[in-house]
Formats: sequence, structure tokens, C-alpha cells
Amino acid sequence: MLGFLRRGPDTPRHHALRQLSLLKTLTRRELNVVDGLLHERHYLKGEIVFDQGEDGQALHIVISGRVVICHQGEPVTGRVRTIEPGEVFGEIALLENMPRALQARAEEDCLLASLSRGDLESLIDTHAVIASKLLLQLARHLARQLIQTSYMGGSNP
Repeated sequence: MLGFLRRGPDTPRHHALRQLSLLKTLTRRELNVVDGLLHERHYLKGEIVFDQGEDGQALHIVISGRVVICHQGEPVTGRVRTIEPGEVFGEIALLENMPRALQARAEEDCLLASLSRGDLESLIDTHAVIASKLLLQLARHLARQLIQTSYMGGSNP
């Protein structure tokens, strides 16, 4: 009875999605809609996720493993940041069609879930409330990043 209220399996992907500040205001049903738009891909250690200068097309969520953001071809000396499980990167690609500022590569074998700009635009057309919640959280996320980088390289005022 009322089988639709039962929780589905708690996969690593669902767990990671529920932890994201980007999706924290979504109900379970809304989260399932967004989850249906995500595309999963495994990357091997050292594999390029995207290159510096490449057109940005999607936001990426690290489900497992780690990704290093670095200057093109310099994963050690040009390292800018390491992205851990449950974190997102490439957020600007959802909003603006511009070249990637840095390279992203798998620091170890990893699983990523990606949301493309095209899928976000479709979400706006079909599920405006969900899209507005996601975009508001994205704006807040980007504002926090801007504040962190504006104050002494990452420390809050």
C-alpha cells in the first residue's frame, strides 16, 4: 500500500545529491526529476574531464574519487584546487557559454554526474519551480565562492 512513498535504494549517487547545497531545497520528488537529467561517467586516474579553453557545457558532481583543477597540463605544479566527493565544479558552464578557465582531470579513478546547460534549459521549460530553486542555490553557491576568494585567498572576513 502507498508504495510510491517508499524510499528507493540509497545509492552513492543519491546520497551525494542529497548532500549538495545546490540541491538541498528540493523535495525528494524534485530531486528525482533532476537526477533523471544527470549523466554519469567513470574517469580513470589521470584522464582529462575537460581542457582549459574548451567550451563549457556542463556542471559536474563528484560522486566518488577526486578531481584536480589545474592549469593546462600541470596537475602538480599548476594545481588550483582538489574537488572531493559531494562537491561540484564547472558551475559557470550552466549559465554562460564561455571557454573553461582551467583544466579538470581525475586525480584518482572517479565517478562524475553531469548536468548540461541544455538539460537545465529544458528543466526551465518543463519544471520552472525546480529550475528556479536550483538556480537560486547556484547563485548562492557562486556568491560564497566569490566571497571566499575575495578575502585573503579563501578565508572569510
